Amino acid sequence: MTTESGSVVKVGDNPVDNIETLTKEAESLKAKLEEERQKLNDVPLSTVAERLESIGALNIKPRRILKGHQAKVLCSDWSQDKRHIVSSSQDGKMIIWDAFTTNKEHAVTMPTTWVMACAYAPSGNLVACGGLDNKVTVYPLSLEEDVTAKKKTVGTHTSYMSCCTFPNSDQQILTGSGDSTCALWDVESGQMLQSFHGHSGDVMSVDLAPSETGNTFVSGSCDKMALIWDMRTGQCVQSFEGHESDINTVKFYPSGDAIATGSDDSTCRLFDLRADREVAVYTKESIIFGVNSVDFSISGRLLFAGYNDYTVNVWDTLKCVRVTMLYGHENRVSCLKVSPDGTALSTGSWDYTLRV
Repeated sequence: MTTESGSVVKVGDNPVDNIETLTKEAESLKAKLEEERQKLNDVPLSTVAERLESIGALNIKPRRILKGHQAKVLCSDWSQDKRHIVSSSQDGKMIIWDAFTTNKEHAVTMPTTWVMACAYAPSGNLVACGGLDNKVTVYPLSLEEDVTAKKKTVGTHTSYMSCCTFPNSDQQILTGSGDSTCALWDVESGQMLQSFHGHSGDVMSVDLAPSETGNTFVSGSCDKMALIWDMRTGQCVQSFEGHESDINTVKFYPSGDAIATGSDDSTCRLFDLRADREVAVYTKESIIFGVNSVDFSISGRLLFAGYNDYTVNVWDTLKCVRVTMLYGHENRVSCLKVSPDGTALSTGSWDYTLRV
């Protein structure tokens, strides 16, 4: 058929039909991919782990309680010296603790309340934090002068900053934000070196791959996805789905071959990067509360998870059974972190305290 302008239009070139055809094709390809993945999915992790010895009784005792925040503790991080902890709170304060003596070495008042993120630099000479001010701010720690004297804004997001970490040196900082992106910043110049677009919901947590595996990190988001990123290119190289609600926390397995996630759907999950799929779910009928934070023991055999019901559950990563529970907090456990040498676990809570 010829139109008035003389151009020829093929009858049946309906773009709607094309989209439907392509959508159907995409669906069938997805189904085929899933089939192929299932073929590789030979045995569940817990079955493989049946022949392993069960973990004996764990002797995890509360050794220290850190009191000083006037509101909910939102985030914490260990220094590489295995002795100091930085914590941040809804009261707008960031405190540097000596976890051995429980002394407060610095208390810094922030320009904002809800300081949602804080991190120690590898050298132990800097801390970074941020939150509802949308910024990541770096504070050099020195006993001679006021810490706030040399504070420096490194980067700004278009929404709140939910998490931050120093990848491998004091020179760069990686942030995740409610604007659904992650970003890598140069501390000295404040330049954004790389941005990471791919999530369709707030980014809640990031974790770096163990240094041997190089330039990758994982992010978890309210879009229920965990994405693996190449820090050099800004590209997403792998994505994992399976959670039924927001992912609040992500953590690399010590070998770098897997990641653990914790979610509002009250499960933790283990996704294997090489198998490209979920290999374990840590859940019980009785657990109905969301998970805010996860971390592995040094060997990776234990998975610690902090929940909204004020408890910490300790899971056998391989057997997928709960080994023990840690009680003591009087409100939700918002953050937890195994110390760099693996000898201690710190937990922070909405009850205003941290415990070691």
